[in-house]
Amino acid sequence: MSQDINHSPAVCFLLGLPRSGTTLLAHLLQRHPAIAAPPEPWLMLALEAFGRVDHCHPAGASLVQAATSQFLERIDRTSVTRAFSDAAYGQYLAAAGKRTLIDKTPRYWMVLDFLDSLYPEAPRIVLMRNPYAIAASLKSTWGVPLLSASSPSAVAACLADIVLDRPTPAIASSLADLVLGLPALAAYGSRSRTQVVHYEVLVAHPSEELRRVLAGLGYAPAEMSSAPLEQTDYLRSSTFGDRKILEKKAIDDRSVQAWQTELSIEEMQVVTDLVGVQLLIELGYEQDLRFAEQAGVVNKGREVTESYRQLFRSCWDFLKSKRGLFDTAASGAELNSIGGQAGENFPLAFGPSILLQAQRLAESKREENLRVANSIAAELTEALTASRAALPGGHP
Repeated sequence: MSQDINHSPAVCFLLGLPRSGTTLLAHLLQRHPAIAAPPEPWLMLALEAFGRVDHCHPAGASLVQAATSQFLERIDRTSVTRAFSDAAYGQYLAAAGKRTLIDKTPRYWMVLDFLDSLYPEAPRIVLMRNPYAIAASLKSTWGVPLLSASSPSAVAACLADIVLDRPTPAIASSLADLVLGLPALAAYGSRSRTQVVHYEVLVAHPSEELRRVLAGLGYAPAEMSSAPLEQTDYLRSSTFGDRKILEKKAIDDRSVQAWQTELSIEEMQVVTDLVGVQLLIELGYEQDLRFAEQAGVVNKGREVTESYRQLFRSCWDFLKSKRGLFDTAASGAELNSIGGQAGENFPLAFGPSILLQAQRLAESKREENLRVANSIAAELTEALTASRAALPGGHP
């Protein structure tokens, strides 16, 4: 794989949803003597959010964001960000003694435009997997309750956490992967210099698929170990990546159809509603869709799926909003706006009433947070008084 004219480090982005098999594919590529595939750098997500800090930052989150934005207006932010990421990738490659770095980070679907602006020349690998199998893995590995997608109170609780600027609950992030991430990656697969890999083909024919992917990167599969799941020490030392791969001795395709017994009919219905019949067919999973339909799943129509997408887009736009999230009036107005957008054509129980539930939950959590804050303040005052009493004369 050739490097760009600026002699930047050779980088390839491996894109795929969480629980889609990206750790497996990255590990197989890592076995090549010229390729390094560190477990989930998340670098592009951090750089895209540069300047947006936690609301608890002691310097003041709004001040940090305003100051950095004003400063960066005078420079080419893209080139500066590219210089930083080049330096980071380059140093990692130098330390590893490799030539190409595979940045495998789930949820890069959230920053695809940023990726394109920063590394337009870098090759991409998009890994697709049957959405039903992804959902089954979310359920069995992380305990994501799929039925919560149809529960108004669960959606309201997620929105309340967003209003409070708390880390998005795992269920909201996981469902957003299916609702927003999957169609984004499906559309991205047609981008130039992008290879599409299907998990089902990878586990059924790992050698052939790996040879194809490596050829697309400009490498021959020479000098690679015959044992595909050995040398996982670099994964053991990290807290990121699929830990299940550490337990496996060989690649097998038993996980391909496991979802058929792991998901209930109701859960299959939720996945079908979230992803949509049309996208399932476009991705090549029509046979799996037919199995679900024979089990009792019904096609509720494109409008249901699009309504989910509208709701999650609104939530994500609000989460990324620059407005002060702790201004009750502003948050309420924003929630009402989201409710209007999501409720106009929403045939399910996700209308303005859900947003009102979220607002009430947020307000109750504010009261709880205030009580905790007052308790902490009392403890600090008591500690300060005690420290003063311990000084000579009882004065600081």
